Amino acid sequence: MPVTAVLIVFATSNVSAQAAASDRADNTRLSVTTQMSRADRDRGHAGSVSQDEFPALAAQPDAGIGKNTAGQAKLSATVTQAPNTDFWFYSADVLLFNDNDDDGYYHGIDLLFDADTYYDFAEVYAVVYLSLEGGPWNEYAATENFTLSGASADDEYVVVTELVAGYPSGSYDLLIELFDTFDGSFVASYGPVDTSALAFLQLEDAERDAPQVSTTVIVTEQGGGGSLGWLGLLTLLIVARRAAARHWPVS
Repeated sequence: MPVTAVLIVFATSNVSAQAAASDRADNTRLSVTTQMSRADRDRGHAGSVSQDEFPALAAQPDAGIGKNTAGQAKLSATVTQAPNTDFWFYSADVLLFNDNDDDGYYHGIDLLFDADTYYDFAEVYAVVYLSLEGGPWNEYAATENFTLSGASADDEYVVVTELVAGYPSGSYDLLIELFDTFDGSFVASYGPVDTSALAFLQLEDAERDAPQVSTTVIVTEQGGGGSLGWLGLLTLLIVARRAAARHWPVS
């Protein structure tokens, strides 16, 4: 009796991320950000969503700034700005999510921070940056205007971002800058020199985070057989791999 071969192909792909980034011809950075107050998230509100595009990632240290030195690299975003003593950050924390290929690099950033002010109330906005391997700071998100209530913990703010494209796999630092909406002046910053929670974040974009296509071949021998049976199995395997490559491109 001939050899009976059963070919089973298992394939998965990060469809939404690849659809958004597969046709890019340049190195622009793409991301999707959801933002809201901590109180709104706790109440189950959806938040405000934006799709953002930025220029290609600047990954090399600026001249005169030492690579992998967080205190020096920080100057690339605030070199001529001094903080306002009426504003400060109390805390910040990051939770990374979405590692579809299980390689230890994530494409989701859940940032929670608490900024305070000497005033009873103050309207501000924040700009958030990433630095790859000690390189210059690259803006990746900006918040809408929100209100600080003195030194209360009830005004914590949440910025959740999925990096879609343009972010190579690597170790990133994160920096938050705070601005007064009254005149747009810089008032405070918080980064890796202030807390280790914003340092050494293992990140990559969703385009690089697609699961690998896997193929499983199950062969059941029922006796007899010959070269034609194995040739047929090989043909099936080649056809399946070509079909997988056509429908699930590997980043």
